[in-house]
Amino acid sequence: MDSSHGIRFAFGTLTVLPVRVTRWDREAGRAGMLWAPLAGLVVGLCAAAAGGLLVLLGSGPLLAAVASTAVPAVLTRALHLDGLADTADGLGSGKPAEDALRIMKQSDIGPFGVVTVLLVLLAQVAALSELYAGGWARGACAAALAAVAARLALTVACRTGVPAARTDGRPAAVAGAVRARGAVG
Repeated sequence: MDSSHGIRFAFGTLTVLPVRVTRWDREAGRAGMLWAPLAGLVVGLCAAAAGGLLVLLGSGPLLAAVASTAVPAVLTRALHLDGLADTADGLGSGKPAEDALRIMKQSDIGPFGVVTVLLVLLAQVAALSELYAGGWARGACAAALAAVAARLALTVACRTGVPAARTDGRPAAVAGAVRARGAVG
């Protein structure tokens, strides 16, 4: 398959960047998940630029950390935060798997989701603030690296043998699509 389909799939599903996705089949999904770290790099470089620029302009490390945390949320439609909230609500419900999946699919966010997202964002800001306090380059590199690592984790999570929680929807189209060798090297 032409790698441009995979790149478009990765950017079209994982970012708000105006990319026209022309294929939504399993092969495009597999290729897209292999290219996910590239989408993460672009998001991470934007986060790094925002935070690094603020430090260079004289702002404190806390503001730079907030910017570097906000940029990925904006550039990804907060997709990762929504998934985190859904997972926390489903697992926190203590319900059997079928009920937990139903809770996760609901559009509202419950108390477990709110608290989890809040704590994760606070932890990200705290960590990045410490790194920006050590210099703009240190914080910027961490922001970029975190975005790449997060999308690489997505690639690894889509490897063969890792089933989807549901058999419908976009996640099911990429679950198990990446051969283990492709996911790690």
